[in-house]
Order: sequence, then C-alpha cells, then structure tokens
Amino acid sequence: MLAIVERDTDRWSSTEPPPVSADALLLRVAQGDQQAFSELYDELAGRVLGLITRLLRDRAQSEEVAQEVFLEVWQQAAKFDTARGSASSWVLTMAHRRAVDRVRAAQSSRDRDTKIGIRDFESGFDQVSESVEIRIEHERVSRALGRLTEFQRQAVQLSYYGGYSHSEMAEMLGVPIGTVKTRLRDGMIRLRDEMGVTS
Repeated sequence: MLAIVERDTDRWSSTEPPPVSADALLLRVAQGDQQAFSELYDELAGRVLGLITRLLRDRAQSEEVAQEVFLEVWQQAAKFDTARGSASSWVLTMAHRRAVDRVRAAQSSRDRDTKIGIRDFESGFDQVSESVEIRIEHERVSRALGRLTEFQRQAVQLSYYGGYSHSEMAEMLGVPIGTVKTRLRDGMIRLRDEMGVTS
C-alpha cells in the first residue's frame, strides 16, 4: 500500500508543477505578465466576488465591482509591497474599499431621492436641525477615525462597517487573530477618547 502511495505521489509531483503563490503572481502582474494576471484572477475571483456580494447583496452590481477591482489590480500591481501584507489581503482590502464606496454612493442616491420626496410633505419636526445634527455627528466620527492609526482605522471599519468577525478579519489581513483584537480594542479606546465619550 505504501509503495502505491509513493508511486502516486511521484507521478503527481512529476506531472504537475507546484502551485504559484498569489504574492509571486502579483509581482509578475506588476511587470505586465498577462498569464500571471489570469492565474491570479482564477485564484482570487471567487473570494473577491464573495466579499463584495456580502456587502452589496446584488449579484449584478457585485460582479461589476469585482471587475473594477481586478482592473485596479492590473493597473496598480506595481504598488503592492510584500512587506506590508499578502497579495490576497491587498486585493481583498481593495475589494472591500470599492464595495463600501458603492454602498455609500447608493446610499447618497437614496438620500437624495428621499430628500426630494420629503420636500413635498410637511413635517412635525425641524428637519433642518436634525439634518445638521446628523451631519455634525458624522463629521465628528470621520475626524475621530482620521486620528486613528491606519491599522486601528482598518480594524474598526472592517468590524463595524463591514460586519466581519475577528477570524474573518485575521484571514483577510493576513495577521494573527490576537493582532486583530488588539488593533480593534486600541482603535475603539482611542475613538471614544477622540469623541469625548465617557464610560
């Protein structure tokens, strides 16, 4: 039985080359290697589309955004730095950012439509005041987020805007789960401090 397994292993290793890492593929893409881009696409497209679909919920829009992500990967591959993380986390972070941008754009469009509709009705409360308060609060949160470190801000946004678990974030960012928890905890403490929230 052992001899059969050994022969099968030898046959597999001699006929199929070992898989190329996403990092190596992305470095080749940065040099304009179209074959490497095709292989990278095959390796990551499913995960990219899955991540985007979780945020957008709309398959057609998700596919459109996924195509935009891979176009950006092709155009920006030279900016990938292996010292800052893995290729898969770089691409998935890019996908998350583009999906969030699409969600925000859709929300802005809905908000505009809602405002146009509300203009035709009288309200029992001061909408201008409420809208100003919401805008001021949003600006406070944005300013506070801007004062976090890049890693803290990324952890807070993935957790609270993206709805990811600690383990999903660790896989996406290519870091240990303990690191994710520390970044998130430190980010939330600093965010509370920046916003003057007392516990």
